[in-house]
Amino acid sequence: MALFEGVGLACQRGAVPVFEDLDFSVAAGEALWLAGPNGSGKSSLLRLMAGLLAPVAGELRWDGRAIAEDREGHRERLRYLGHLDALKAHLTIEENLRFWAEYWNAPRAGVGLALERVELAHIADAPARQLSAGQRRRLALARLLLKPAALWLLDEPSAALDAAGMALLGTLVADCRAGGGVVIFSSHERLPVENAAQLLLAAA
Repeated sequence: MALFEGVGLACQRGAVPVFEDLDFSVAAGEALWLAGPNGSGKSSLLRLMAGLLAPVAGELRWDGRAIAEDREGHRERLRYLGHLDALKAHLTIEENLRFWAEYWNAPRAGVGLALERVELAHIADAPARQLSAGQRRRLALARLLLKPAALWLLDEPSAALDAAGMALLGTLVADCRAGGGVVIFSSHERLPVENAAQLLLAAA
């Protein structure tokens, strides 16, 4: 049974169509891989799913109810990880994560645990500007661990990750799904995510 679905979705950039009549359906514990060339609308679709863009046509539903009917509830249930890592360079690694914990009203104790999970606890006091691209991505992933969420929307989550980081990403996704969560991600490469359905978008 579908937990999150889109029916007849259409999206435009300005007056230019990106995709139209697009359907998807994901059940609890499942993963969906958005694939396709640059410009095919993967990031736009994720933004639609997050409620950051409105579809030109069609509807997004969570557990049978249109997300437009409860936008605040939809924001509460999801975590969106975009292309940018959304870090404040002048803050320390721990301070960056603490900011998000406070924003989501998550327990502060979870900050240290999340940093340990992504293997950044040993440099928690370092300014974020000193991080490598891969470390910045790990810190972004750590935000997903601060408070349980039913829906993860990940835009190119493996960017800049090494082999160990890729393995970590696969484990985090598996843990989310094991708890009944839905994970939807875009990627140009196959990620270590088992049994992910694929939605192939075509270039406009």
